[in-house]
Amino acid sequence: MGDTAKHDEQTGACLCGAVRYRVTGPLRPVIACHCSQCRRTSGHFVAATATRQTNFHLTEDRGLAWFDSSKEARRGFCQVCGSSLFWKRHGDPHISIMAGTLDGPTRLETAMHICLADAGDYYTVADGTPQIDGTEHGMAPPDA
Repeated sequence: MGDTAKHDEQTGACLCGAVRYRVTGPLRPVIACHCSQCRRTSGHFVAATATRQTNFHLTEDRGLAWFDSSKEARRGFCQVCGSSLFWKRHGDPHISIMAGTLDGPTRLETAMHICLADAGDYYTVADGTPQIDGTEHGMAPPDA
């Protein structure tokens, strides 16, 4: 499985720059989620990393908006350009970050695919990484 990012700081942004952020701690390997909510918000499936909320810092938030997508979680996006940026479970000390919004190089690897039971019928996952039907992947972000 992929290692956490090896450097101390990572930056990222939405497409237009109205939301920018900095991560000052390690990132979890990428998990690809195929649930219907992730597919609808992204147009395909979501590939996300995560970090502790205390390591996450917004440096520009004029475009940031949040949508409560369920009773359990909310999704952050740019209301200017529409970029899907974050996923946050209510009360959780971690924040998920859409991996494609990170400035490269990320040094991250995809560790697994989740919610395969809900995947779209127009693609096949065949990259050799572990696949599970549900959401319980057991990969918490590093505690640094």
